[in-house]
Amino acid sequence: MEAENRKKIVNRFKRIEGQIRGLEKLVENEAPCIDVLTQVSAVTAAVKKAGTEVIRVYLDHCLADACTMPEADRERKKEEFQRALARFIDMA
Repeated sequence: MEAENRKKIVNRFKRIEGQIRGLEKLVENEAPCIDVLTQVSAVTAAVKKAGTEVIRVYLDHCLADACTMPEADRERKKEEFQRALARFIDMA
């Protein structure tokens, strides 16, 4: 993964981390459930967007490398990606 893409993804996760800390404070301060659920929804959307970006980067870079691999390795990479993508989709 290129340094620029890695930095963008790490920054997304840092923002998500901040959102989670905000959620903790809402719960600790006994905020209304509606407020907590709204923030949970925002965090969920942010995590999905981060996952989508990871998929995009993977498709752009990692799978391109697979073109030069032996067929057995290429097939293994494809199956690994399919399993990871299925887990990501199940999260939704």
